[in-house]
Amino acid sequence: MVAASIAPVAFVGVPIATGLIAWPTPAEASGSTADDFQKQLSGVSLQQFQAWRVSRRVHDARLDAYWANVEDKRAERRQKKAAKQPLTTADYVMTLPPSYDGPQLPPDLLDRWQKFVAAEEAKLPPTPVKDIPGLDVYLATAKSVYGFTPERISERSFKDRYAEEALALGLTKSQVTRIYALETGGIGTADMQAGINPISGKGKPISSALGYAQLLDANSVNEVAKHGDHFLQRLDRLARMPDQPRERVAQLRAKAAVLTRMIANARSVPYSWARHREYARTPDGQGIHVLNLDGDIGPMLQAMKLHGLKVEAEKAGKPKLTGGEMELMNLSGPGTGLEILLNPAAAAAPTTNFFTRRAYGVNKMVIGLTGAGLLTELDRRMDLAMTKPGVKEFEDAFDAVKTTALPWQ
Repeated sequence: MVAASIAPVAFVGVPIATGLIAWPTPAEASGSTADDFQKQLSGVSLQQFQAWRVSRRVHDARLDAYWANVEDKRAERRQKKAAKQPLTTADYVMTLPPSYDGPQLPPDLLDRWQKFVAAEEAKLPPTPVKDIPGLDVYLATAKSVYGFTPERISERSFKDRYAEEALALGLTKSQVTRIYALETGGIGTADMQAGINPISGKGKPISSALGYAQLLDANSVNEVAKHGDHFLQRLDRLARMPDQPRERVAQLRAKAAVLTRMIANARSVPYSWARHREYARTPDGQGIHVLNLDGDIGPMLQAMKLHGLKVEAEKAGKPKLTGGEMELMNLSGPGTGLEILLNPAAAAAPTTNFFTRRAYGVNKMVIGLTGAGLLTELDRRMDLAMTKPGVKEFEDAFDAVKTTALPWQ
């Protein structure tokens, strides 16, 4: 699940790394807030707070300088890659972000400071928070805009069809099931949204990511714009299968008609990730996202997304990918993932080089690692989830498909 700076993995409640938080923890506060707080202090407490405040400011300046250097190096790498020049360790920041090593506030003084900041923030007008749409919103929008309700089938049937599509595209059982294991914890359902526990249904959406491969809404628009004709051809082939019941043929034709409208809409904007992100926030774009849930189109859509990573790797001279390597491309972006996989300098560089400052801070999994270390961590997490029941059912689906001809062959 991802493009640009970070992928749509379904990690819930990832905390910001303590070493990266600005000095007025736990919440940001202005200099005037700190000045007002100091007026309440005297003696040793005032000295302790002032020393801590100065030290935190020095640390924040060092941290800002570090990330400015990261951005400068990233811009230089883009230029070198465009000129097809080799990259070396000199093109990366090879150290981790500086850690705060100054004085700490005593617990009682820290507690007073935190309460003071919270009280000051409570006086401010509330900042409007735009909730991330939940599955009910996407479904209602698809019904309103396109008159479309996705066909919901059993989890095993969805996995069977997903396995068929994946194998037809040259993906392997290991690649698909290991990505599923990481993205969903090995228990994900076809309608799983990031932030929502697929078993209990509890939680709150933390992104638009849906399904076994956790595609973002912009991914859905992107795939439909790029591969929509392929999806239509597949639906047509299914409809033309011998002995296909009349009702089933009508159902497939109706889906094709809706998909045709969605393709036209997706292609009405320039083919770029930025524009697809914008379009995915409109009703027309949101309606496209529910294709992930449909028993016929969803497996095609998600398998095709993974297939795109395979194609990118092949073009770069890496014809074989493990599940972890494919997920590395998914998490960091295809180009960045391949940079890590194919360039020893990138593999040895800290992950700060490959993510934005915010993305690095909120994604606990990447903090403190090198590119190679991130791949190791992905594989470790995959291994832990590979014993979960959802993975076992998915593996069985792949094994069953191997014993029979694919339905459209």
